[in-house]
Amino acid sequence: MQPHIRFSRPLIILGLAVTLAACAGPGPRPDSDLQLATGSITQAEAADARQFEPVLLNQAQNKVADARELIDREEYREAERLLEQAAVDAQLAGARSETEKARRAVEEINANIENLRRQLEMDQQ
Repeated sequence: MQPHIRFSRPLIILGLAVTLAACAGPGPRPDSDLQLATGSITQAEAADARQFEPVLLNQAQNKVADARELIDREEYREAERLLEQAAVDAQLAGARSETEKARRAVEEINANIENLRRQLEMDQQ
């Protein structure tokens, strides 16, 4: 075997091992995901999700709490996954709350229109 081949194989194997070890690391802290998830929860609360979608909002908050524990244990990938789910849950809770408020407003407007219609009919008789 040629000497340069004999020395290059262990170097290639060492390089691959280092690359795999780097990929298997915990990755970067998901601080931006944490901010996004907590911000989404705050927006959902502002949209009255506590009233209209409390279960979904609680799920989002629980996922953030679980993700914080994972961050403390440096399990960043799993924490990132939970934080992404929490953000989506909170955004969905906020959207559903806004939808419900809009639906109720439409019902109220329709009821007012019907009342005005009745009054007009009574006035015309």
